[in-house]
Amino acid sequence: METASRIILDPAILAGKPVIQGTRISVDLVLDLLASGWSEAEILREYPDLSREDILACIRYAQEIVHSERVYSPIPRSRSTG
Repeated sequence: METASRIILDPAILAGKPVIQGTRISVDLVLDLLASGWSEAEILREYPDLSREDILACIRYAQEIVHSERVYSPIPRSRSTG
């Protein structure tokens, strides 16, 4: 599945937040629902414009963001003696 075909960023829609194409449903809403324990079936029932592939695209989008995130270790402080 290609995330780019389902997730778009458009400054005219929700101030440019990533949304599912053709909707005003944001990726973070779907992720919040999943994190709150909603099942795929519950999300699809409440948001009938969504498909299973849309939900998977949201998860994949988040995975891509986290995967590309860089974490830098702080420079260790020198220990003072005395």
